[in-house]
Amino acid sequence: MSSKKLSRPCLVCWVVVFLFCNQSVHSQLEVGFYRSSCKMAEFIVKSAVRDGFNKDRGVAAGLVRMHFHDCFVRGCDASVLLDSTTSNKAEKDSPANNPSLRGFEVIDNAKARLETECKGIVSCADILAFAARDSIEITGGFGYDVPAGRRDGTVSLASEVLTNLPPPTFNVDQLTQNFANKGFSQEEMVTLSGGHTIGRSHCTSFSNRLYNFNGTTSQDPILDATYATSLKQMCPQGSTDPSLVVPMNPGSPATTDAGYYLDILANRGLFTSDQTLLTNAATATQVNINARNSMLWKRKFAAAMQKMGKLDVLTGNAGEIRADCRVINS
Repeated sequence: MSSKKLSRPCLVCWVVVFLFCNQSVHSQLEVGFYRSSCKMAEFIVKSAVRDGFNKDRGVAAGLVRMHFHDCFVRGCDASVLLDSTTSNKAEKDSPANNPSLRGFEVIDNAKARLETECKGIVSCADILAFAARDSIEITGGFGYDVPAGRRDGTVSLASEVLTNLPPPTFNVDQLTQNFANKGFSQEEMVTLSGGHTIGRSHCTSFSNRLYNFNGTTSQDPILDATYATSLKQMCPQGSTDPSLVVPMNPGSPATTDAGYYLDILANRGLFTSDQTLLTNAATATQVNINARNSMLWKRKFAAAMQKMGKLDVLTGNAGEIRADCRVINS
């Protein structure tokens, strides 16, 4: 038989193989992935999160944010946990992450316990995904199943962070496009923005709205005047103190609730990227819906977080299982 007659069926075979491999990435993530290899894995992570939260209630928000900052850069591969080396500046040392990212010690603690319990089995990427879920749950949000089986990446570049993460200065169109690039709808973008209902911000992330808004006015005219006065007291003009922080949602900074959306409706969204959600009819509708129905938002948030945890994951034989979440295996 001639090679020409073989070429068509072989081409079809390769297409089928490619499609199967392409579709199998997410299917390799599985709820209960460690049920046989390390059955206490999720319990151990939850215990480490609880210990960290009892020492510092703000660490929960830090872990949720860390998971987001990991997944939006190179996918959920724990690249955000890698330390910089003499020859490479890692993601965690990008201005978007340093000094604001926190919670690394919780991941280290969980990893150390897991290495004692079942050495070389549980990836740092899965630990971070579990920890984010547990942080939402411990602060009053809805828990959700976390399909596991992620493997750890071996590359972490600070230069990739700012091109992937949305800065606090983005408007609604920029936010919509940024999230669309990662496969999220505009509604999911508004839903995930609600993660700002817990945690804190450094003054440098929003001080332009207080003192240097534009050529016409120094203060953002949309910002509630009383709130702006309060922010100025906590963030004096010209201060370069990196320790100055304010709560994202002053009313309930350690509770996963719909307070974030109520703040936006009262023109107390801290970032430009928060308040901008009212400038678009569709996103403003979502803000109103979420503000009125906290339980609905919590369900949507849990679903969106579960989806985010599947972004560009490494599975199978890709990547590695790090022995130490801060360094790649030698």
